[in-house]
Amino acid sequence: MTSYWCELAWLGGERAEAGVLVVVDGSRFATVEAGVATPPPGAVRLAGLTLPGLANAHSHAFHRALRGRAQRGGGSFWTWRERMYEAATGLDPDSYHRLARATFGEMALAGITAVGEFHYLHHGPGGEPYDDPNELGRAMIGAAGEAGIRITLLDTCYLHGGIGAPLNDVQRRFSDGDAEAWADRVEALDQGPGVRVGAAIHSVRAVDPDSAATVAGWAADRDRPLHAHVSEQPAENEACVEAYGRTPTAVLADAGALGARFTAVHATHLSGSDIALLGSQRCRCCLCPTTERDLADGIGPARQLADAGASLCLGSDSHAVIDQFEEARALELDERLASGERGRHSAASLLGAATGNGHGSIGWSGAGAIAPGAPADLVTVGLEGVRTAGAEPGTALEAVVFAAGAADVDRVLCGGREIVRDGSHVSLDVARELRESIAEVLP
Repeated sequence: MTSYWCELAWLGGERAEAGVLVVVDGSRFATVEAGVATPPPGAVRLAGLTLPGLANAHSHAFHRALRGRAQRGGGSFWTWRERMYEAATGLDPDSYHRLARATFGEMALAGITAVGEFHYLHHGPGGEPYDDPNELGRAMIGAAGEAGIRITLLDTCYLHGGIGAPLNDVQRRFSDGDAEAWADRVEALDQGPGVRVGAAIHSVRAVDPDSAATVAGWAADRDRPLHAHVSEQPAENEACVEAYGRTPTAVLADAGALGARFTAVHATHLSGSDIALLGSQRCRCCLCPTTERDLADGIGPARQLADAGASLCLGSDSHAVIDQFEEARALELDERLASGERGRHSAASLLGAATGNGHGSIGWSGAGAIAPGAPADLVTVGLEGVRTAGAEPGTALEAVVFAAGAADVDRVLCGGREIVRDGSHVSLDVARELRESIAEVLP
């Protein structure tokens, strides 16, 4: 067993606790005691503010290659999507594994201990399956393990190029042909100590209602997480209403998708009835503010969703930025711009979205808390750097949520194993791997 004495630690309340002694037994917390004035002999001292592991509930690992490359010029989500397809074209199992490992390594440096990988690049060029039809999915799983974080592979059904539209050449790599073939392929993926396998409906654009019901049924029968992109763009809503007479949320409700295991990703352009439906079904909603603003998607109704009964969580999606502190504060700050009001979300509730709610969204129930029996994930954020210097114990949560960044993360444990020490990954040269893997995909 290993003991850690935390100068300050967040145990889930509105303020950080001082002098928290945490004992780790294997991969889980054995005991947690607050109010321990000095470190006992043999305890590892953690200066600053220590948090539970952060969860990234929505990731497309290969999008990391687009950072900087997709920022020049104007356009919209739809023109950005063409750049994304260029990146997808250049990937094979080996290059994708290397890029994903580097991307997950960057997440580890940012304090992320679990990722929900919304995985839709399944096959080779032209849609030809690899000898192992799950080779790209296994590459994602292996990459997360090598980076030291847990993964939920949200294997994504993708069947159409738009409502009633055929697949283009790149999209054929995403498709299994029909939902039954998708289910047969996913069934061969195994779960493990650091691995969960969930399901995803890419969107109502890419999956028709009957096929969405098949995916939802597969997830329900196995009690697996189910995610879907929902109402990211007004054009998506308009096409859905024209084709089906209902909003995307209503189509997914009719398909049996909604419920406590379901996460609506983005949920940006919702009607009042959509918000009520997602709340009444106790769904989770994953907002990705840095991507939503990067793509000019809009600002989601986070406060309304929470008030209706939905749980909020966070993702970095396209990885324009990998920094859950930035995602968390953007949830509040973007709403301030839209509403003209401050204090829509407290620092503690934003940390809850980044920790426990996010882990629950991707099937790691009990993670994201510093509590006996929980997975031993710890993230220590320094309070002596230029962004957080001067923070008092009573305002440490606010200082970290509203001013700290990934660069302030000093130490990270995932499942009791140290993966980041003194701000550096213990086994990966993440910057070098990012440079090399991105150059391979987009030379």
